[in-house]
Amino acid sequence: MLRLKTFNRLRRTLPAWLIAVALVFAGSCSKPTQRNSTVAPSTKAISQVFMGRVVRIADGDTITVLDGINAQHRIRLQGIDAPESNQAFGTQSKKNLSDMIFDREVTVEYEKTDQYGRLVGKILLDGRDINLEQVKTGMAWHYKEYQREQSPVDRELYARAEDEARNARRGLWAGADPIEPSAFRKEQKREREEAK
Repeated sequence: MLRLKTFNRLRRTLPAWLIAVALVFAGSCSKPTQRNSTVAPSTKAISQVFMGRVVRIADGDTITVLDGINAQHRIRLQGIDAPESNQAFGTQSKKNLSDMIFDREVTVEYEKTDQYGRLVGKILLDGRDINLEQVKTGMAWHYKEYQREQSPVDRELYARAEDEARNARRGLWAGADPIEPSAFRKEQKREREEAK
């Protein structure tokens, strides 16, 4: 008889408990409402990180990394734009990057995937920012078109590194009038379309 009373009580109260739990769950899953806050929201997404061996250098700002489970990841180096392979200093930029990281174990910090399916990220070798090294040695521009995707600290470091390389006439800055890769790509595209 005791079991029957317990069962009947549970049967009557269970729907109310389920509704209460569902409401709490739904409230916790909904988008947060706008709140006034004295803390400025972060404009930088949370990075994902993995380690792997560099197995290919495509050019001065694109590499392939093999991770611990033998998956290959194409990485576009964030914050920089290196000369194209068929552009002045394209070969030197690729060689410089290769000399630093080819067949080495690196850490990749990334936040997004670009339109070509590449992860866009920062490459670290023993804690050293390789993307920044490309800019410091005059083998890449600070990619200002996408600088908003960088942290304020990185944005400042990369801009300063480009200015220092330019003033010291290192790498591509030794040339009389280096052409930014983005402008070079646009010109190449225009020429191909005119040739049709």
